[in-house]
Amino acid sequence: MFCAKCGNELLPDALFCAACGTKTTPDTEPRDSIAREADQTFAKTFPPGSSPAQAGGRDAEDNKLMAILAYIGILFIVPLLVGAHKTSAFAKYHTNQGIVLFIADVIWSIAYTILAAIFSGILFTIGAWGLLAVVIMILRLLWLVPLAFCILGIYNAATGKCTPLPVIGKFIIIK
Repeated sequence: MFCAKCGNELLPDALFCAACGTKTTPDTEPRDSIAREADQTFAKTFPPGSSPAQAGGRDAEDNKLMAILAYIGILFIVPLLVGAHKTSAFAKYHTNQGIVLFIADVIWSIAYTILAAIFSGILFTIGAWGLLAVVIMILRLLWLVPLAFCILGIYNAATGKCTPLPVIGKFIIIK
């Protein structure tokens, strides 16, 4: 059985959830294997008493630095090397988000290079210098998107939240 409020696994005869204190009810146990698996995944991903919107608790406080480091480029490797992702659901969540952000940034770097080369070749050939400058400036401004995601991830980690990043937050690499 799992708590309907926080997803914590309950003892078979428990009247209250040990993590959040919610009274158990006969319908507390998920009705099918898909719901049971979702509850187990939630319980493994987030600390007891937390939700995707707010991890909170001691886990978040103890692993805040590792979670913040996960968003700073290649430094996502630090929580992996020290094993924080194995001992902390909070660090695991943010390390996963940091890895996905890093991969998205690498993909964007490659796409930027290709697009800049294509536009430069075409616009240089036809002599459209002004348009070339505008296109390159727009491509450079798009670098603000990964930067904004990085800042948002650091903010979420620093405030103890487990809020997914826009667009890329649904991808899970660390299971």
